[in-house]
Amino acid sequence: MVPPPVVPLLSGERVSLLMMDTPSYGAVFDTMADEYDRHRPTYPDELVDRACQAAGLTAGDGVLEIGCGTGQLTRSLAARGLHVTAVEPGENLIAIAGRTSGEVQFVRQRFEDASLSASFPAAFSAAAFHWIDPDVSWRKVAASLAPGGLLALIQWCGVRDDQTAADADALMAALAAAAPEIAEGWPPLRDLETIATGVEDRRGNVSDVWAWVAGQPVARPYAGALFDEAQIFVVPSLIEQTADELGALFRTTSLYHRLAPAQRHALQRENAAIEERLGRPIRSSMLAVLVTARRA
Repeated sequence: MVPPPVVPLLSGERVSLLMMDTPSYGAVFDTMADEYDRHRPTYPDELVDRACQAAGLTAGDGVLEIGCGTGQLTRSLAARGLHVTAVEPGENLIAIAGRTSGEVQFVRQRFEDASLSASFPAAFSAAAFHWIDPDVSWRKVAASLAPGGLLALIQWCGVRDDQTAADADALMAALAAAAPEIAEGWPPLRDLETIATGVEDRRGNVSDVWAWVAGQPVARPYAGALFDEAQIFVVPSLIEQTADELGALFRTTSLYHRLAPAQRHALQRENAAIEERLGRPIRSSMLAVLVTARRA
């Protein structure tokens, strides 16, 4: 599938959330590093290029990556000739990310504890920034950037639209059948017009924007004075997954590890029943989301 062009997040389009994680489950990713690398999607070149252009980066520039995981984004940055300082506490995750070709220096520490002497023109984080203590994260990343340096946050999110709404409802019903206590508090899929309105209301504080878009409790008032020019862009896509493929991806999420074994098996059976009933793979509408802001 050829990725669609970058689309600015404007009123009239629709977006929603994937899931909400809590930091206490962050360590599980290191225990499943191989599965994570195999099943987690990479990030569209369009968004990486846009962030690099906004930061004015050229080959040879040094950039910071926060929570590199197994290197999905690291590989994209290194392929552009950038010298990446990648902070990641997971030993197994770094072992896989270390296969990246190019100039990459790994710092095996929590971002909260890492000593970063450089002043970077850009800092990137893909699906990881919410694992950092938000009472520390925004201040520390600002201190790691040169004046005017760019913060670029990237994440995949689900989106509700007419093409996939029935499939999304079926998946939600499956979760309710397998784990009703989790489904009861699950945030509903939101349309992009609602998200866009919320972004406009929050542009003065990038932490508010990221909390609103990514659905994570990371907003902090102090961050408003640290960054300017919050911008957001998305790349939409429609994906098809068999129940087995969906299950493999789900096993790389923290939510999977919150379920009892019986609930995991029940959810897999429910998803297999959806696929059988549809007579085709399960469809999901997704957005790769980029939020950028400049150090004030």
